[in-house]
Amino acid sequence: MNMAVVGMIAGMALGFAGYFGGFGAFLLVAALGAVGFVAGRLLEGDMELGHFFRTRDDRRR
Repeated sequence: MNMAVVGMIAGMALGFAGYFGGFGAFLLVAALGAVGFVAGRLLEGDMELGHFFRTRDDRRR
């Protein structure tokens, strides 16, 4: 699926959540979408958990 289409669907989901559920629902959908994005990247192998838990000195190497 094209990334533009995925972005459009995510934007529409956030718009519906904001319209029908208010700002709290908007934030909940945005947070869960971010968690789903990171989980998907981890499962595809594009990202590793070590990227989140390294110290600042390790990132410079």
